[in-house]
Amino acid sequence: MIRETSVYNRSLYQVSMTGDLVVAGGGLSGVCCAIIAARQGLKVILIQDRPVLGGNSSSEVRLWILGATSHMGNNNRWAREGGLIDELLVENTFRNAEGNPIIFDAILLDKVFQEKNITLLLNTAIYRVDKENAGIISSVSAFCSQNQTEYKVAAPLFCDASGDGIVGFLSGAAFRMGAESKEEFGELFAPSEEYGELLGHSIYFYSKDTGKPVTFTPPSFALRDITKIPKFKSFNTKDFGCKLWWIEYGGRLHTVRDTEEIKWELWKVVYSVWDYIKNSGEFPEADTLTLEWMGTIPGKRESRRFEGDYILRQQDIIQQKIHPDAVAYGGWSIDLHPADGVFSEKPGCNQWHPKGVYQIPYRSLYSRNIYNLFFAGRIISATHVAFGSTRVMATSAYTGQAVGMAAAIATNNKANPRDLNRVDLMKELQNALLKTGHYIPGLQLVDNADLVKKATIRSTSTLSLKELGESSLWKPLDISAGQLIPIKAGSIPALELHAYAEVNTRLDVELRISSKNGNYTPDLILEKKQLEIHPGRNSIELQFERRMEEDCYAFILLLKNPLIRVNYSEKRVTGILSVFNLINHAVSNYGKQTPPADIGVDSFEFWCPQRRPQGHNIAMRFSPAVEVFSANNVKNGIDRPTLQPNAWVADWSDPNPQLFFEWKEPQEIKRVVVLFDTDYDHPMESVLMTHPEAVMPFCVRNFKLQDEMGNVLHYKKDNYQTLNSIEFEQPVRTQKLILTVEHPSDKIPAAVFSVRCYSY
Repeated sequence: MIRETSVYNRSLYQVSMTGDLVVAGGGLSGVCCAIIAARQGLKVILIQDRPVLGGNSSSEVRLWILGATSHMGNNNRWAREGGLIDELLVENTFRNAEGNPIIFDAILLDKVFQEKNITLLLNTAIYRVDKENAGIISSVSAFCSQNQTEYKVAAPLFCDASGDGIVGFLSGAAFRMGAESKEEFGELFAPSEEYGELLGHSIYFYSKDTGKPVTFTPPSFALRDITKIPKFKSFNTKDFGCKLWWIEYGGRLHTVRDTEEIKWELWKVVYSVWDYIKNSGEFPEADTLTLEWMGTIPGKRESRRFEGDYILRQQDIIQQKIHPDAVAYGGWSIDLHPADGVFSEKPGCNQWHPKGVYQIPYRSLYSRNIYNLFFAGRIISATHVAFGSTRVMATSAYTGQAVGMAAAIATNNKANPRDLNRVDLMKELQNALLKTGHYIPGLQLVDNADLVKKATIRSTSTLSLKELGESSLWKPLDISAGQLIPIKAGSIPALELHAYAEVNTRLDVELRISSKNGNYTPDLILEKKQLEIHPGRNSIELQFERRMEEDCYAFILLLKNPLIRVNYSEKRVTGILSVFNLINHAVSNYGKQTPPADIGVDSFEFWCPQRRPQGHNIAMRFSPAVEVFSANNVKNGIDRPTLQPNAWVADWSDPNPQLFFEWKEPQEIKRVVVLFDTDYDHPMESVLMTHPEAVMPFCVRNFKLQDEMGNVLHYKKDNYQTLNSIEFEQPVRTQKLILTVEHPSDKIPAAVFSVRCYSY
């Protein structure tokens, strides 16, 4: 029993904590930062002011996670973010393919719970920053409303991933809020007055069918006149959750101080929307629907952006500028919204896509005037225009991963964030990130500790791609279709494909490449052919004279002609993909991007894959065969398709595909890292959208490692993850390592991106 006599006042229970890194904010950027740092041995204290992790991706807001893949609606191929965010999305797709946000909450909590180096404080809000001097934070104070405890948390390093930048703001870090003028950074897309200073907040709802009539009486605060929403006729009974992202408000207010006011206005709107659906008589199918869930906090888009040593801008995105300190990348469109949100007559967004992914420099991830403060997420150092692209969650998470690793390297070197710009430390940071599967465009892992680098590698077979075999799949050319083919420098193989028509017609074929090698925007036409198609089945032979000057992907494009049907293959291969001149309204893809001439954005066509179970390759024969799947690809330091597939692929007919790693002398091996193909082209949206499969069809499910005597060192069954890190209890001494893999299916050959071995 506890009994206290009356006193004048009392103090809260106080707890002091110390660690190596304090992370403020438990959204995806904070979670990724904390886990990466913890896995590197840092003692991390993760402070989150909500009861769950995930921020806008959590069950409290329910926004799907997207980044450079942009719903597969842009030209960024194999662009899904790697490393830890890939691990989370792959895990979620396996355990939660239907996109239940409650389950995603549990997955994030589970991942953090498994990291013993993380102390997690939920429902805990930071309200004070103490400083050692003008440029150094010493501690933060925070309050947990659930246990009425005040925490004082100290560390040498801090990361603000809080979305509104509470630590940066209280510490005096330089920041911006609102849109820059065109003149300040020469950004031609800087917004006009109608687009205003800021992007607003959104609140969503979910409905369900009860199977019996349900009535709805709106609350008194609901908006009474639905016609005040110009797009009210767009509402229907099928769209719910973040498909209603355009229910947005607050762009003309202060998106930090006025958040509660913005929330109430959004509640007024959303309850009036449900009133309209239930009671207007326009939707008889809504009779049995009920409101299952309503957001209680708004999903925020924009507030403060903090200044680093470099401010990312429009030109970095559109021109895909190269940065020597690149540690992350983006690829979402520059996506700005009208300031009046749902009350605007204008479309809900104004999206302009770059031709490919762009680098994000490390100098944008720390404060220019608070010397032990990192930034991650939507508050990194970027202009309002650049923020329109960098703000999305997968990109935000990627910056968090970079900061988590940077904090570890800074700790090991007793350095502050800015010190990592030293050439040797930056290379250490980049390589450390690459080793986790964290892709950085244009960079290749150089890992002298990897024993595979000095091994001789051979395989039981290597795919010599002679054909993508024919099938019973004949599809009309209702839209233009194309096949992406990896080409080594030199001539293009002769191609044979098949078309069917019932009348005489013509097929237009184009050979294209990207004007910037490494992009997948086929904006450079090398050759055109016009072929006569006769009634019945036609065997088409294509011979191109143009030679490729360097390794690249070539596009064989078959232009739209509904009179023609083309044969497709059921065979799928790592690094081989079909593309289509698709329209995807969700990301402002109308087949071709045609911006105004004066906003500094490129015009180009969109050639995008179809989601499985569609998206079959065009059935083709190649002469000579495409030879790009060598076993030596597993040590080339690139873990996804770029200019080439960068994978070893076994032959379809190989009954027992194996890789052999042999050294001149016995090696002490403590750890082996193997990376498989989990289809970096699939965006893996975390909620709402379902996925065609729980395990990516290219992924090797079963594999084993053996030593030179055939002893099984490790056996994995039912794998579904990209990166498998195998650590032996005791180092294994062997002169040969054997990796045996099984084909994922009879239609997809086994593939391996990387194998790395370490003595520690």
